Amino acid sequence: MNDYHFKLGKFQGHFVWHSHPDTDEVFIVLDGAMRIDFHDGSVDLEAGEMFVVPKGVEHKPFAEKECKIMLIEPAGTVNTGDAGGELTAEDNVWI
Repeated sequence: MNDYHFKLGKFQGHFVWHSHPDTDEVFIVLDGAMRIDFHDGSVDLEAGEMFVVPKGVEHKPFAEKECKIMLIEPAGTVNTGDAGGELTAEDNVWI
């Protein structure tokens, strides 16, 4: 929508520390629970809750059990931001 992607995903365990220097990142928890770690604290989210990570803020998502989420971000935003690595998802791939 208007050059934004609404991405559905699920994950469990630790993600990588990363940031998005040019955009905010919206997390909406659809099912389960997760935590977003920051260098100065963390935010816990449960199903039905939303959090916006401001652009440029380094963060690391974590879910003890499988968590289903929706991310809202500009088209072309790399899921691992500036970190790269093996968890980087290919852009515009529908699965």
